[in-house]
Amino acid sequence: MGRLRFLLAVFVFSSGFLWSQQLSADLAGLYAEEQFRIGIQAYNRYAFNEAILAFERALSYRPGEALILDWLGRSYYRSGLEEIALRQWRAAAQAYGWNSGESMLLGSRIETLGNRRGLLPVNDDDIRYVEAGRYPGEYDGNIYYRQPTAVLPLEDGSVWVVAYGSNEILRLDVNGMVLERKRGPLTGFDRPYDLVRSPEGDRLYLSEYRGGRISVLSSSGDWLSYIGSRGLGDGNLLGPQNLTVDEDGYIYVVDYGNCRVVKFDPEGNFIFSFGQEMRNQAGLFPGFVSPTGIAAKDGLVYTADAAAKQIFVHDSNGIYRGTLAAAGLTGPESLRFLEDGRLLAVDTNRLLLIDPASAQVRLLGTAGNSRLRITGADLDFNGNILAANFNGGEISVLTRLDDMAAGLFVQVERINAENFPLVTVDFLVQDRLRRPIVGLDARNFLVSEEGRPAAEQNLRAAAYRSPLMDISILVERSPRTLSLRDDLEAAVRDISQVVSPGKGRVRSLVSAAALPLEERIDVPLAAGARGRAADYDSRWRFDLGLRLAATDLLGGEKKRAVVFVSSGELPEQSFDSYGLSELAAYLANNGIVFHTVLVGGASAPEELRYLCRETGGEILPLYRPQGIGGTLEKLANFPCGSYSISYRSQLPTGFGTAYLPVEVEVYLMERSGRDAAGYFSPLE
Repeated sequence: MGRLRFLLAVFVFSSGFLWSQQLSADLAGLYAEEQFRIGIQAYNRYAFNEAILAFERALSYRPGEALILDWLGRSYYRSGLEEIALRQWRAAAQAYGWNSGESMLLGSRIETLGNRRGLLPVNDDDIRYVEAGRYPGEYDGNIYYRQPTAVLPLEDGSVWVVAYGSNEILRLDVNGMVLERKRGPLTGFDRPYDLVRSPEGDRLYLSEYRGGRISVLSSSGDWLSYIGSRGLGDGNLLGPQNLTVDEDGYIYVVDYGNCRVVKFDPEGNFIFSFGQEMRNQAGLFPGFVSPTGIAAKDGLVYTADAAAKQIFVHDSNGIYRGTLAAAGLTGPESLRFLEDGRLLAVDTNRLLLIDPASAQVRLLGTAGNSRLRITGADLDFNGNILAANFNGGEISVLTRLDDMAAGLFVQVERINAENFPLVTVDFLVQDRLRRPIVGLDARNFLVSEEGRPAAEQNLRAAAYRSPLMDISILVERSPRTLSLRDDLEAAVRDISQVVSPGKGRVRSLVSAAALPLEERIDVPLAAGARGRAADYDSRWRFDLGLRLAATDLLGGEKKRAVVFVSSGELPEQSFDSYGLSELAAYLANNGIVFHTVLVGGASAPEELRYLCRETGGEILPLYRPQGIGGTLEKLANFPCGSYSISYRSQLPTGFGTAYLPVEVEVYLMERSGRDAAGYFSPLE
């Protein structure tokens, strides 16, 4: 009997122990699920620090849970703490299982982020472009355009194509679809050849080879007037081909039939021509034989000669200055300056990169075979080279080989399920170097739920189409700027004028004091710009002020910037709470451009220059001749790869307790990318 009582007691104790273990496990699971839900909701409110805390608590109840680790990595990434994000994603990939789809997706994300954070810059010698697609002039028996000669890329990802054979210019989207056509005045274009833009962007200039003239067009391609006329004399043109416009708006056109270059002023008045044989201190210029491509920059004019197989250099007065490339060319044509000051040159079917400073010539890639004739090429706003294949009757699209291999980087930024079952997904599309991919439309996207296409998909917004922008102003409160309060006020006034009604708004005005604070913006900003004398302190905090100003932008327009008004001096404590790389990542990972406006005549330190480089911003002296407004206004056209798609969910919600997965896939020619995320519907 005693042994029976003992066994019964052991059974009761063991059952109670197992039951309590099960209860404890169930409670831990419930706590983890609740904290996970809180984290998801905080993430979708852009409260990334709150999300991190919630996901960390969830992990304390469910250590090593792959999905929680994945979301924790996302939160650290958006907070700018990329090294910690990588650790969470690596742990999540291992927890998912290395051969799982989730792990492979994370592996791609980890590789892309690792490449971005690499210490060594990409060696230009290793960059190669390969054909990734084409915009055919003829497809399935339908003629869209004939004999393209030139391209002019636009900020929205589309491109103007000059069609010599069909006497028109037409605008194509990133998928090669025709958006619009322009055929000129009532008499039409007469063999259009090249198209360039004025420095202000409000005019286009189109050379007409057989017409012997230049057509002046509006920025939207509508005909306005002519420059020049057919003939042999001053101001006349005979077979005009390539064009260029310098920084001051002067127009240079290759007058092929007269073997010369003709210069016109911005109003279209003839200035002079050059191209005859000349001898001076730079040596002997033999005269043009077959002039083709032309480009102008910094007071110099570069002209290619296909027969001489050289690129000649003249100054803006037409004085010969020497040769840029005198060997290795077989038939140079189009020349285009890139943003970094180097030339993109077409040489038969080859695309070359030429450095004017060193005269180094390097092969970027080839289009088709040597029998093809590429007459014009330029770099579009997605980083591709678009090449006009005259003989092939199409536009060749060439992409960097490493970008082809890496694909597209897709990041789900926010999921709004307040009106469930109607769900809206905001996501970002970039390349591996964080450059935005613009110009996409509904044909480039697919949203899926558990492997099935979501219902009623609708592209609600594409940020590249929006003219609106948000700006946060950060003002340095140091003893140095205390004596520059008039300049601070002038800077804030100039900045605020950029975002007039219909263009955007000033989201916040932040004083970078010892304890950063937001000034009132419902009163004239001048008062906030001057601040209070007590706020000017040698212990002012740049890092905390920048985080505050940037965070204010997260829920606003996708085109956004922090403009820092600074004396150019940073104190020792500038990066005590957040490091320089963390601040740069916080801005870049949330699509925020950083500009610095300098007051007091000082130069900017390298730290501020670094933040500008990493985010696409600029250093702007307040009293520079051209002012600061023009640069800030460019933010309205700044490439932005944010998109928003809505759909109707078919998933069961569990009365709001079920985690609902969603996947976004993006396709562009031979490149693709995807991201998988999820959300909770409202509690029922």
